Amino acid sequence: MSESTVQVTHIDLGVSYRQAYLIDCTDDAEGPEGIPDDHPTHPVGIIRVEGGDAFIITGLHTGVVDFDVAVSDHDPGADLDGFEDVVEISIKSESGEFELQEWGGGDSHALPALPAGPGWYRLRYHARGMDDATDDADLSDGPVDHYLLQIWPAEESLPQVVKHSSGSAAYWRRPT
Repeated sequence: MSESTVQVTHIDLGVSYRQAYLIDCTDDAEGPEGIPDDHPTHPVGIIRVEGGDAFIITGLHTGVVDFDVAVSDHDPGADLDGFEDVVEISIKSESGEFELQEWGGGDSHALPALPAGPGWYRLRYHARGMDDATDDADLSDGPVDHYLLQIWPAEESLPQVVKHSSGSAAYWRRPT
């Protein structure tokens, strides 16, 4: 039996308009145009999938957030004690690789190759400090909002809210 692996990448992620994107590394990778619709019966709000790309919402409007991506060959388990909001959604990768892209075609951040190559994966998006990331937040000591995105191979399944505590996440889950 082989040992399981988790590869964690830390990114000081620049965001604008509370946006970043997880992009499937295909030849025509451009990311979502506009904010994709949330799932009609199982909304998770702060992450939305369109095609092979994910639209990621942060608390901070413009600036740098603390962002970790953990790519694993198994479900690494949710960090319910360390984060206020935790949601899950499925995504299908055509290329077997993702990159994290800043708003407006800004910097792209390479991520480890997906362990099972092309196919279905589960995204578990953790958020902490979204409500603290206001326009007048003191960022002199670094980011106030922190995120963890876990990625692992899993069959397609319905989106799920695992933990919901912040007002920001509630705002994004509301019906439009």
